[in-house]
Amino acid sequence: MKQAACAALAALVCPLAAQAAGVEYRSLSDVAVMYDAPSRQARQQFVIARHTPVEVVRSQTGWVKVREPGGMLAWVEAASLAPARMVIVTAERARILVRAEDDAPLVFEAERRVLLEPLTEAAPAGWAKVKHRDGQSGFVRISQVWGL
Repeated sequence: MKQAACAALAALVCPLAAQAAGVEYRSLSDVAVMYDAPSRQARQQFVIARHTPVEVVRSQTGWVKVREPGGMLAWVEAASLAPARMVIVTAERARILVRAEDDAPLVFEAERRVLLEPLTEAAPAGWAKVKHRDGQSGFVRISQVWGL
């Protein structure tokens, strides 16, 4: 019981702490190669999909060190970052609801790793308004997505 209460509190507090610390999230404009150093001559670590959200950790001329949704750190060319942002579902199934209320009607469910566009509409604390690429939109608990 105590662990569940602590987990619930952490889900609410961590995003707020991230905002207070000035965490910056961006998304990739296209498929991008991730490197272990800020150079095309560095070792290629992996390839990351278009629109994947990343957390900006450090910037230097032409390169950005980022954390991807799985927690890995890597360097990517700054030109690979898009101005538009996306979030990625981290829960097994995220519930997107008509209103920012747990008992609101369901609009749709999104499985883990589905990308959603965060909308700029204001949402109550702990919620975000998002849109699926098919046009459906609604509110999701921020504890079910990453990239805000």
